[in-house]
Amino acid sequence: MTKQLANRVFIIGGGAAGITAAIAARRNNAEVTILERNERIGRKILATGNGRCNLTNSNIHVNHYHGQNPKFVYGALNRFDYRQTIDFFEHLGIAHKIEEGGKVFPVSNQASSVLDVLRYELEQIGVKVICEADVCAVKNIKNTFEIVLKDKRKFKADRVILTTGGKSSPNLGSNGSGYILAQSLGHNIIKPFPALVRIQLAEKFLKQIQGVKFDGEAEIIVDNKSLARAGGEILFTQNGISGPPILQLSRTAGEYLQKKKKVWLKVTLITGLTAEQLEQVLINRFQNQPQKTLAFSFVGFINKRLIPVLLKEAGIENINKPAAEVTAGERQRIINILQDWRFEVTGTDSWPASQVTAGGVDVKDINPKTMESKLVPNLYFAGEILDIDGDCGGFNLQWAWSSGYVAGESAAQGD
Repeated sequence: MTKQLANRVFIIGGGAAGITAAIAARRNNAEVTILERNERIGRKILATGNGRCNLTNSNIHVNHYHGQNPKFVYGALNRFDYRQTIDFFEHLGIAHKIEEGGKVFPVSNQASSVLDVLRYELEQIGVKVICEADVCAVKNIKNTFEIVLKDKRKFKADRVILTTGGKSSPNLGSNGSGYILAQSLGHNIIKPFPALVRIQLAEKFLKQIQGVKFDGEAEIIVDNKSLARAGGEILFTQNGISGPPILQLSRTAGEYLQKKKKVWLKVTLITGLTAEQLEQVLINRFQNQPQKTLAFSFVGFINKRLIPVLLKEAGIENINKPAAEVTAGERQRIINILQDWRFEVTGTDSWPASQVTAGGVDVKDINPKTMESKLVPNLYFAGEILDIDGDCGGFNLQWAWSSGYVAGESAAQGD
């Protein structure tokens, strides 16, 4: 006897999580349809990893995830882990390589190749994809869902998976519409805010030093407590600061700004030296050529464009006096700036510049092992729409693959 298709599974949102959910559901014998608001699926995948697609990371751990309950990720990550993700893509044709920090990329270095094989798989296994399908309502009527589009088209579904993403990168299709659908079905939304984004500062001298890069460290300070720290290449911008360490810290900064806290950014320009060692370095520079101006004595030690700003910040009015005339107090203030330069954080860049959304559907109402709603049977969630976000380095895509696969498999099987 021919086995009847288990469920009509409709997936709203054709990003990384939605596509993976569709493949998993179809492989488990469901009749699967993706409804995508844009003219094509997977647009955001093309932008990941600077166009190379940072597939995942070999160092997957809950410490790389954030939200009101980061441990929620264990459910999906344990059912579809890093190794299974690699095998999944190898089967589709994506050979992989591991780079610095455990970052995993396709050998092709092309995000387009990842999307190509995913789309090919959808076609091969018979997933229906409907683009330019802007969902405006999902109604739960007698154990069946009615999905309504803005153009008045309607669909019936046994199971629905919401994978609409967040609000980041709206140019790639994310507009937060999934939150409205989730709320209409009774789910609470943790207020979203941009993450993995540049941090804004108030200092007027930023225009003087925009474009200056340095290898250093940065910390987020709230109530005189260090809450997060990261190191690497840091870049001053016209209205703030950027670079991989800053993007990592922006999530913490945004979270506490949401709480109306005063947030400070501590920047360390010179790392690897104690204050005593740094003082000896400066004494040597000043004594070796005492006739040099104070400002010129720093040439070759820090970026030239930083020198006048840094010395003024240290409270030194005459930056062109002979280095021999620098007092011990002035020297100490310079050291303080080099190793503990404080800036008040005024905000972060907005949604168009952010890589990921923090906040989203409250996970307390989601089963972590199946991604099914605890409030509405046969409704599932996956990916960025949930109040889970990861660090840079492939962690967000791993969450999309894992949560998507688990949601798709669960929706098809009805477990």
